[in-house]
Amino acid sequence: MHARELVAELSRVAGAGAVLAPPPAVYETDSTGPTGLRGRPDAVVLPGDAETVRAVVAWCYERDVAIVPRGGGTGFAGGAVPITGGVVVDLSRMTAVRSFHPLLWRVHVEAGMPTAALHRLARESGLWFPPDPGAAEQSQIGGNIATNAGGPHAFRYGTTGAWVTGLEAVIPPGDLITVGGAVRKDVAGYDVKRLLIGSEGTLGIVTAAWLRLIPAPELAIPVVATYASPEAGCAAIEAVLGNGLEAAAIEYADGGALAIAGRALGKLAEGAGFLVLAEADGDAAAARDLADRLADVLGENARAVRRLEPGEESAAVWRWREGVSGTVTAARGGRLSEDIAVPLDRLAEAVLGTVEIGRRHGLDACSWGHAGDGNLHSSFLFDPGDAGLAAARAAAEELFALAATLGGTISGEHGLGLLKAGRLGLQWTPAAVALHQRVKQAFDPRNLMNPGKKV
Repeated sequence: MHARELVAELSRVAGAGAVLAPPPAVYETDSTGPTGLRGRPDAVVLPGDAETVRAVVAWCYERDVAIVPRGGGTGFAGGAVPITGGVVVDLSRMTAVRSFHPLLWRVHVEAGMPTAALHRLARESGLWFPPDPGAAEQSQIGGNIATNAGGPHAFRYGTTGAWVTGLEAVIPPGDLITVGGAVRKDVAGYDVKRLLIGSEGTLGIVTAAWLRLIPAPELAIPVVATYASPEAGCAAIEAVLGNGLEAAAIEYADGGALAIAGRALGKLAEGAGFLVLAEADGDAAAARDLADRLADVLGENARAVRRLEPGEESAAVWRWREGVSGTVTAARGGRLSEDIAVPLDRLAEAVLGTVEIGRRHGLDACSWGHAGDGNLHSSFLFDPGDAGLAAARAAAEELFALAATLGGTISGEHGLGLLKAGRLGLQWTPAAVALHQRVKQAFDPRNLMNPGKKV
C-alpha cells in the first residue's frame, strides 16, 4: 500500500490527529539505539482509547500489515523496534485512571500511564506499587506488563506480573478481551493473563490493567557493604538468605563497575572488588531491627559496612544505583549490556565469567544488578564503531551460553525482543520451544503482532 494511502486509511480508523506520517525518527528505535539497531515504521498511530486500538489492529490484520506496540521506548531488547516496517501503535496517550479504590488496595489504569505516575498516585493514599524498573518517568505500565519488568524490589515483592489481577487487551484479528479483573483469585479458565504478561506484544496489545497495591512501608533503611572479591560478596549474600533475613532488595556492583561509577560513594567504594546494597523495610521498629541484622551478617567478612540513615542519605544511594548504567556507558561511549540471571549459588561464577568473556574479546567488562535474584547486567564496553560492537555481540553470545551452562536464563527481566529472539533453545528443550511457537500461532496465525521478536 502506498504511504499516502496508508495514512489516509489509518486516519479514517483512528482520527487524523492520531496518525504520524512520516514517522519521527524516535520511533525507529528504543533504548537499544546505541547498538545501531533501527527499523523503519510506515506509520505511527497514537490511539486515545482501547476501541481505537482494536480498530487499528483489525484494519492491519485484514491487510497483512505488521503491528508493533510501543510504550515508553525504554526497552533494552529491541522489542519496540519496527524492524519489518508496519504500524507502530504508541499507547502514550492512554493514561487514564479508570478507577482507584485505596481502601481496597487496587487500581485500574490504562497502559500508557508512566510508572512514576502510578507510584505517586499510590503514595498519596499511603499505598505502594512495588515494581520499580528503571526510567520510571518514561516507562509505562503496559510496557512493564509486556516485559514483566522487575527492578531492585522484585527480590522480595516480585516482578510486575505478580501485581496484575486482570488485563484488558486487543488480540488478533482485532478483538478486545478482558481476562481477570478486580478479583484477587480466579482459576476459572486457562491463565491467559499470564500468557500475555511477558509476551512482549507478540500475542496482543495490553490496553489496561487491574493492579494490586499494598500499604507503603513506614521506613526503609539501606545497608551498604564492600568486599575484596566477588566470591566474598556473593558468600555474604548467601549468608543473608541463610540467616532468614528477608531484605526488600539486595543489589550488587562488581569491581569494574565501581571503578567507573563508585566515586560518588566516597571512601566506601575505593579499591573494592564488590559492593552489596541491601534494604530493610517495614514498620519503623522492624526496619531498624532488620537493618542491624543485615549489617551484622554483611559485615562479617566485609572491607567496610555502613547502615545508612533514612532520608536524603538513603535516597542518594538509590539515585547512585539508578545512575550506574548511564555512568558506565559514558566511560567509553559504547556499551552492550545483557540481563542474564543464574541461580544465586552460581552468581560469583557469572560475575567472574563476564569479565573473562570480555577479556577474550579484547573488551573491558563489568556487571551490576539484582543480586538477590541472581540477575546480572553484564556489560561489554567499547569505543563507538563497528569493530567494537561486533566484538561485544560475539561476547554476548558467549554470555548467553554461560548463563545456560550455569542453569540460568538468557533474560532475567528485559525480555528477548529482537536482540535475543530465536535463542530460547539455549535453555529450553526442543519440545518446550515448539510449544512457545504453537502458542504464538494460536494467538497470531499471520505473525503480524510484533513479528521477529521473542520466539
